[in-house]
Amino acid sequence: MYSQKVTELIRNPINQGKMPNSDGEGTLKDPQSGDVCTIYIKVEFGIIKSISFWVEGDEETLASCSMTTILAKEKHLAEALRLSKQDLMDALEWSDEVKHSCLDLVINTLGKTIQDYLLKRGIYYIQYEKLDT
Repeated sequence: MYSQKVTELIRNPINQGKMPNSDGEGTLKDPQSGDVCTIYIKVEFGIIKSISFWVEGDEETLASCSMTTILAKEKHLAEALRLSKQDLMDALEWSDEVKHSCLDLVINTLGKTIQDYLLKRGIYYIQYEKLDT
């Protein structure tokens, strides 16, 4: 049973769609589920001004991507990188009792997108996967 927030985002995803001419783009595939997530960003002065996503996957991944874009929009890149699985679980009103593997996929895709943006500008940092945050 999904929370009301998850059900809303499944029926009416926010920020869904491909973004032409994005400043950063990242795509990851979950090897277990086969879900694919792509996130796009446009950045001004270090702030994510526009963000969208495209998903080929299940409803939970769709809702997770949508919520990630809601939480990351208008955040500084460093702040967006600090988004955690727990932040998403709280925003989606999910309990800790269920393991939502899509959260790892979405959080790591956001990190890869920001990494792409930084690398295009010659700024390097070490990408790591947030597995249990």
